[in-house]
Amino acid sequence: MASFDIVSKVDPQTMDNAVNVARKEIMNRYDFRDTKGSIEYDKKNSVVNIAMENDMRVQHTEDVLISKMVKQGLDATALDFSKEAYQSGAMMKKDIKVKAGIDKETSKKIMKLIKDSKLKVSAAIMDETIRVTAKKIDDLQSVIALMRGNSEEIGMPLQFVNMKS
Repeated sequence: MASFDIVSKVDPQTMDNAVNVARKEIMNRYDFRDTKGSIEYDKKNSVVNIAMENDMRVQHTEDVLISKMVKQGLDATALDFSKEAYQSGAMMKKDIKVKAGIDKETSKKIMKLIKDSKLKVSAAIMDETIRVTAKKIDDLQSVIALMRGNSEEIGMPLQFVNMKS
């Protein structure tokens, strides 16, 4: 039986590099001159912390971070922008969670997509991964194509690992 795993993870070192490059660009930009803001990546909690003087600078910092992530080969959908910026003294702060692992709702969406495709595969949820097995590798490749085609509906970056035949 051939199989592979569907996972969602972000390499912490690559994410740290993207944050560092974004920090350097922000410190060199004219419109951010004399700013007391900061951007840091907490590897342990997988959170990007942004602190700037006003909401506009927080938004621009997010845009710079996304562009640097794309240049590093990371998918920007891995960031969770659902929390709003909040005032903390003279600074606006925003904590952006970096999604890791496939949550239950997304797992159910993926399972439904696989079942509705009528491919001869079986899928099983294993914690934060989904294992897909089939008799033919061609069916597995069809599942990968299906996932890539519906990436906007899924809403998070997926990787396909541990391909075994």
